[in-house]
Amino acid sequence: MPSPPIVFGFLLATLYGALFHLIFGGSARQLALYLLASWLGFAVGQTFGAIFEVNALAIGVLNTFTATSGAWLALFITRFLSGRETKEQE
Repeated sequence: MPSPPIVFGFLLATLYGALFHLIFGGSARQLALYLLASWLGFAVGQTFGAIFEVNALAIGVLNTFTATSGAWLALFITRFLSGRETKEQE
């Protein structure tokens, strides 16, 4: 059974990806891409915070500040690299 910080982090990262998709829109494929990017960015941010001992807005062992920053950074990078749909499919 996964530990509570892992479940909470997964839920936060999923919320960030879904919220990003709600704000910027897109297809179901982009939603999946945003969710993956958010999960990966959250994990990288959490690891960064643990390595460099950044404890800003920490909830237990979860470094929410660095993890959230990593998730949003990954989401914006993903949106930039994936490009925008300029043509509507008929």
